[in-house]
Amino acid sequence: MSTDNPALTIAALLLAALATIGIGFYGVRLSRTTSDFLVASRTVGSRWNAAAISGEYLSAASFLGVAGLIAKYGADALWYPVGFTAGYLGLLMFVAAPLRRSGAYTVPDFAEFRLGSIRLRRMAAGLVVLVCAVYLIPQFQGAGLTLHILLGLPAWVGAVAVGAIVLVNVIGGGMRSVTLVQAFQYWLKLTAVAIPALVLGLHFFADERQVGTAAPPMVEQRTTVDISTDVVVHLDVSQVVTITGTVDGRTENGPVVLSPGDHTLAKGTELILEPGSAVPVVAGAPADGASWVRSGGGFGGEHPRYQVFSLMVATFLGTMGLPHVLVRFYTNRDGASARRTALTVIGLVGVFYLFPVLLGVFARLYVPQLLITGASDAAVVLLPGAVLGGLAGQLLAALAAAGAIAAFLSTSSGLLVSLAGVLSTDVLRGRIRDFRAAALVAGVVPLTLALAVASLDLSRTVALAFSVAASTLCPLLVLGIWWRGLTAAGAAAGMLTGGVTAGGATVLAVLGGVSPEWADGWPAAIIDYPGAVSVPLAFAVTILVSLLTTGQDQRTVAGVFLRMHAPERLGMSADRDPETPVDR
Repeated sequence: MSTDNPALTIAALLLAALATIGIGFYGVRLSRTTSDFLVASRTVGSRWNAAAISGEYLSAASFLGVAGLIAKYGADALWYPVGFTAGYLGLLMFVAAPLRRSGAYTVPDFAEFRLGSIRLRRMAAGLVVLVCAVYLIPQFQGAGLTLHILLGLPAWVGAVAVGAIVLVNVIGGGMRSVTLVQAFQYWLKLTAVAIPALVLGLHFFADERQVGTAAPPMVEQRTTVDISTDVVVHLDVSQVVTITGTVDGRTENGPVVLSPGDHTLAKGTELILEPGSAVPVVAGAPADGASWVRSGGGFGGEHPRYQVFSLMVATFLGTMGLPHVLVRFYTNRDGASARRTALTVIGLVGVFYLFPVLLGVFARLYVPQLLITGASDAAVVLLPGAVLGGLAGQLLAALAAAGAIAAFLSTSSGLLVSLAGVLSTDVLRGRIRDFRAAALVAGVVPLTLALAVASLDLSRTVALAFSVAASTLCPLLVLGIWWRGLTAAGAAAGMLTGGVTAGGATVLAVLGGVSPEWADGWPAAIIDYPGAVSVPLAFAVTILVSLLTTGQDQRTVAGVFLRMHAPERLGMSADRDPETPVDR
């Protein structure tokens, strides 16, 4: 399934990587203090910061996963880009400006500032590590998968390459360096997704293809499909397929009649589809165009409405708890600048998501064979070459590949800065050398896990990370900023509850989910999409325990609230830590 012209793809990948390293080294020259490494000395302008946030936020799940999920599940998958974008509206309204006025450097720092508890700070630090690790692992896995599909390289090569580049940039210049890199990478990703989408859109209208017909997806030419992982596929019609490998536990080597229903294809199996053949789809996904364009089917399983609602809760509220997003607002000059940044991000992110949606529709029509393997995340990078062919298709595919590698690099950089910042300030002494040591550990450990644990769809894995963030850090921030009655005991109880429920569901999902007899019941639905259960439960426990326990002195709380909510012109807010040079 590799590209027809690997030289162009390799060149595009190398250019993107070298540009990232070069801009990062330029940023190293500007990094002199601990504050530079943690929050870029709070001097980043709102427009530049908005581009950096967008570059960081638009991860592989956005660049690759959204198009793949739309190709696979259709209308219901539109909630992914809607939720990812709308999350910034909540962050704009409830968190951005007060969080910046608090003067904190990290989420744990805010927890101690708001509630005066060092134990709560340590718990918040542990949750930041958990959220960032859950988010970082699929970035490395996605890089490995992408380079394997594009160039045929072993999966570990892409993961290690991305990890090494990110470590170099973060260790070299911290937040100051990463800010420059991520702003550049937003515009690279937007270009890499917009140009192929627009070109393929012109081809689509000239081709007069129809979306939403009652027929199943079909291939127009003889197509060979390699199954890279065990997968269960579904057919609504009987189909003759040439199979070399294992299907439904039987070894086959020749034409096989697949009856309507579900069939299990083992890893390493090869399928050959003749022109006009119906394409089997991953079990649970819509098998024909008419059901694909209708909402209400969910993402496979018996409880589609619950899945969609849970996804909405996780993505709408999870953004407010993502440490690598929140740390960006500490880099703004003041609260007003933080609010302008959030507003600009909504526009930048909203424009970007128009194009993966289009590419998802085109992938369903032009590369339906990806629906067999479950590797629909590869649709963005394989689509241009499959549709256009020739030099034009190869150039667009190379551009998409450059955007994909930028997506892995930008998000991984932000997550690593957040991890290193928390570890260096809450575990070590907070010096620059501590930041660098923490960055090395925080990069190597998730990279090792990424090579060891099972890989899920990128957007599914990231949605689980959003669920953990929404169930733990979101209640702390929202209630900490807007409710005077929050206590340290209540915040701790809520974070523990959300961490156990959402975090436990994430671990089970990565390990393979529930036993087969429960695969289509409520346990499977809650484990795959825990947000609708874990988020309300975490908020409820936080409020209940806070009402039953004693909090801070009311004068202290009043002073904290005045600092967070008073306009900057009154001079009530100030940064909490001095910007002093530290020995490297």
